[in-house]
Amino acid sequence: MKNRWILVLVAMAVALFSAQTGMAQGLEAFSNAKGVLRISGGTAHIPVMKAAARRVMAANSNLQITIAGGGSGAGIKQVGEGLVDIGNSGRKPSEDEVEKYGLAMYKWAIDGVTAIVNPGNGVKALSSDQLKAIYAGTITSWQTVGGEDRSINIYTRDKASGTRAVFWKKALAKGQISGKAQFVSSNGAMKSAVANDPYAIGYMSVGYIDDSVTPVTLDGVTPSLATVKSGAFKVARGLYSNTKGPYKGLAKAFIDYLLGPEGQAIAAEKGFIPVN
Repeated sequence: MKNRWILVLVAMAVALFSAQTGMAQGLEAFSNAKGVLRISGGTAHIPVMKAAARRVMAANSNLQITIAGGGSGAGIKQVGEGLVDIGNSGRKPSEDEVEKYGLAMYKWAIDGVTAIVNPGNGVKALSSDQLKAIYAGTITSWQTVGGEDRSINIYTRDKASGTRAVFWKKALAKGQISGKAQFVSSNGAMKSAVANDPYAIGYMSVGYIDDSVTPVTLDGVTPSLATVKSGAFKVARGLYSNTKGPYKGLAKAFIDYLLGPEGQAIAAEKGFIPVN
């Protein structure tokens, strides 16, 4: 938590300095713009998208920015089919997706994906083998890994989720996910589910962690912004905003804003690691 607050303070200092020195920080690109910018996809992105959209629309009342979730797969498909202008994904689009839709990819932050448990759970650390066995359904009781003699309630995301894709590939080594796992629709829903179930295990973006859930130390490494940034915690991914073809118009202005000083400060404030 200490490292996270340091990042937030740095982000606030950058924003304050820029405002005091008269920097427009990219908002000038929207000064004469009109129209609607449609964004959908990865749910990890939403806090940053909403904060950036509020600032952009406050600077220009002629603009409307709509933001929807749906998961990374939905964002990629929808932008590829021309239903939205920006499709967000918590994983890098595959070569097949890039070729099929003619995507251009813009990474503006880095995030970790961590297993989480209820704060009342006595199990705070697992090995990779234990985590894989829990999700495969071969370890079914918390007592097996040092906890209470209670059944483990597994929570997961659907296959359209970029958070699931990264967790499955890097934390579970592409292992099996039990058919008894309960599905939730977003990072926010995952946090709520685990926070309200004392015997739950789930996974979510490190950027979403707060005191309502406990990140699981994996193979001796506690997930945090600092350990993700250093590479010690290896279950990490980029946050992408994708467009059909090279970005242009309002989509270009918005993504450039995300990659600029104020957008990167927003990313840090919301618990992610800025790329710049």
